[in-house]
Amino acid sequence: MLSLFAFVPALIWWYVKKYNSRQAAFKVSTAFSFTVSSFKNIFRHLPFILRLLALSCIILALARPRQHTDEQLRKGEGIDIVLAIDVSGSMLSQDFQPNRLEVAKEVAEEFIRNRPIDRIGLVIFSGESYTLCPITTDKNTLLEQVNGLRSGMLQDGTLIGEGLATAVDRLSKGQAKSKVVILLTDGKEEAPETRLIDPLTALEIAKAQGVKVYTIGMSAQNAIPVEENVKGRKQETTSDFLDEQLLRRIAAETGGEYFRARDKLSLENIYQQIDKMEKSKIEIQSLRHYQEKFIPLLLVALALLFVELVLRFTVLRKFP
Repeated sequence: MLSLFAFVPALIWWYVKKYNSRQAAFKVSTAFSFTVSSFKNIFRHLPFILRLLALSCIILALARPRQHTDEQLRKGEGIDIVLAIDVSGSMLSQDFQPNRLEVAKEVAEEFIRNRPIDRIGLVIFSGESYTLCPITTDKNTLLEQVNGLRSGMLQDGTLIGEGLATAVDRLSKGQAKSKVVILLTDGKEEAPETRLIDPLTALEIAKAQGVKVYTIGMSAQNAIPVEENVKGRKQETTSDFLDEQLLRRIAAETGGEYFRARDKLSLENIYQQIDKMEKSKIEIQSLRHYQEKFIPLLLVALALLFVELVLRFTVLRKFP
């Protein structure tokens, strides 16, 4: 339809030729005395200009301009996942920059953003365990909780069994067919007298509930000095060595897998591997909505034609 604009130059040529053919001419020494400055003389071409503008609007309307908006509907069968993250004092070790906990938070946040369908929860543990966020589809709230993680939120220590048991308990209340725990720690089980559930008991609970556990050991090869706040005083200590045997057993007996993270890149790769292994069934339906934009052009064309007719038959009217 836009090719119709090719007629516009032809119409202008036709109008100029027709206008010149109507003008009488005779030779004089000067035309100054015949010069007429009036409203009609100045605006005599205005009706034709208005008609061309109206025609242009009609051609654009025939081209049918439209604005579209795209919408994607995501639905499917998601997985219930609980992130169980160690927040003990040793997570402040600086073999990961700026420290282990900050790196764990960054990578966990990226993992959450890449799981739009799944319900995800957050459990933290050290010398005790706590559900910081129950499993939810509200990713913004969950990301805020992950971003706010810091060492010292709980009594210090490392109770892997307590953390795992709390995570499994959160999943037991869900209806999803697939239930997964991603347990990240940098130490080994420290068993104070107040311990309620040991790791092997927590393992049996996870197996009974059909929960798959992926375990991540986060530590460099050697123990790294770290400063901890103990009763308001800075005290230098060293990170505990990993109990890899326990973490491997928990993963193997629940159908998961154990990973060792020695730097940020390896931790990112671990979460990517888990992301690939635990795929949700997602159906994406794309919808495109159109909004027609030709009506305003037609209204402008009608307005221009109306003004042209008014001018042609009133102030610019030609008398015989």
